[in-house]
Amino acid sequence: MLNDNSQDLATHFLKLSRLGSTRSAMDVDDDDDREEPPTELNTINSSGGFLLVSPDKLSVKYPTVHMHGHDVGVVQGNRPAPVKRLVYYFEIHVKSAGVKGQIAIGFTCEGFKMRRQPGWEQNSYGYHGDDGLLYRGQPKGEAFGPTYTSGDTVGGGINYATQEFFFTKNGAVVGTTRKDVKGRLYPTVAVHSQNEEYVAYEAQERMKQQVAIEKISLPPNLSYGVVRSYLLHYGYEDTLNSFDLAGKSNVPPISLDQGSGSNEEGRMYALSQRKVLRQLIRKGKIDAALGKLGEWYPDIVQDDKSATCFLLYCQKFIELVRVGELEEAVSYGRTKLAKFFELPGFEELVQDCVALLAYEQPHKSVVGYLLEDSQREVVADTVNAMILLRNPKVTDTQVCLRSDLEKLLRQLTASCLMKRQLEGDQGEAFHLHRVLNSGDE
Repeated sequence: MLNDNSQDLATHFLKLSRLGSTRSAMDVDDDDDREEPPTELNTINSSGGFLLVSPDKLSVKYPTVHMHGHDVGVVQGNRPAPVKRLVYYFEIHVKSAGVKGQIAIGFTCEGFKMRRQPGWEQNSYGYHGDDGLLYRGQPKGEAFGPTYTSGDTVGGGINYATQEFFFTKNGAVVGTTRKDVKGRLYPTVAVHSQNEEYVAYEAQERMKQQVAIEKISLPPNLSYGVVRSYLLHYGYEDTLNSFDLAGKSNVPPISLDQGSGSNEEGRMYALSQRKVLRQLIRKGKIDAALGKLGEWYPDIVQDDKSATCFLLYCQKFIELVRVGELEEAVSYGRTKLAKFFELPGFEELVQDCVALLAYEQPHKSVVGYLLEDSQREVVADTVNAMILLRNPKVTDTQVCLRSDLEKLLRQLTASCLMKRQLEGDQGEAFHLHRVLNSGDE
């Protein structure tokens, strides 16, 4: 049973090791998350003779003030509002309200009748300047905000986090209304100048969300316990000692054992040995790490065709390439790696390792991920998990894979993805690395 569990854990890390080959793609937002926002007015799909669009396609002027009330000059943006973000927002500046001041800003669907004010037809919303009313898919408006006229700057937006439309006047939010329209929506104006603007309200919304999160009260010893369990899990003994010393005087103890399948004693298992092995692997001293494993845990390395041994052999080969010992790397590869070429699950990483020899600057190549520190961490994590699995008190192998902190982050990711799915994949795509790096910006 132990051998089966060991192989399963090692195979997990073997798959993880090759994720580095796509890391550069992961560091950049997925193409699916990139959407071009509207940049100008759509001069093709508009009210034609009822409005004049400037050559820059950013300004609109009603040609006369003597038209009928229903002959509206309406124009949409050249693209629908992007949906894979936190907030979309645009503004218009009213150069002139004309005689009646029948100006409107809002959102309309693709097949909207272009001689009707936004909000008068189904699947459209509009905030009107002459009466300050909000129109939601019918000609009858409802009290909403102040009127606006010449010299005013008015904005409309969609908050995908709350699934609401919102409108502004001169930089202040006038009000919000529930977004109950599905499908693509276009920013729409009835006459006068338009000017795209996204940053101000989005930053404001992010700040509001951050404030709401920070208001959630958590006992200080909870975060202390989560961080401490992480340091214990990965064998960072020196950091753990400093962490305990710093928090000893002001943080009461807490137990994270309930439902975790592990306890304090289990996390302390072979801590000093795990620390030594991690330090050796992170420094690239693979032979020394293999020697210590053979001395302390010979069963881990007795099968030289196991996934754990394979990752250690690969890392030794990588370290030889790193220091320019190419002839020795070739010899080592023939001795230790050749036997893995025909074994299912191993061949891709073997090929990537051997491919390092083909480049004068391998760290800049497509297999350069192997030379990053993160690859050493994968190998160190593998050895760490294998040792934790030797603890006779471990009943759940998943405890050896991840710390409590990582489980919480995985739950956060799953919850955010589920929330976005329930909202029709609208809203800002969740990227954990972006959240974790946000504190550096």
